[in-house]
Amino acid sequence: MDTTRSIGSFDNILDAARTFFQHKRTALRKAAAQRATFRKVYAELSSLTQKDLKDLGISRSSIKRIALETAYDL
Repeated sequence: MDTTRSIGSFDNILDAARTFFQHKRTALRKAAAQRATFRKVYAELSSLTQKDLKDLGISRSSIKRIALETAYDL
C-alpha cells in the first residue's frame, strides 16, 4: 500500500511541476511576443521622417511611449 501511495504522490508532484513549467513557458512566450511588438513599432516609427510624424500628430520624443503602450497594454 505504501508503494502505491508514494507513486500517486510522485504523480501529483510531476503534475504540479508540469503545470508550473507550462505557466512559465507561456509567460516567456508572451514576454517575447511583447518585446517583438515593441521593437517593431519602435523601429517603424523611428524610421519615419519628421514630416510624416507631424502628419500623424506624433512627436519624436513620444515614440518610445507609444511603442511601450502598444506592446504592453499600458
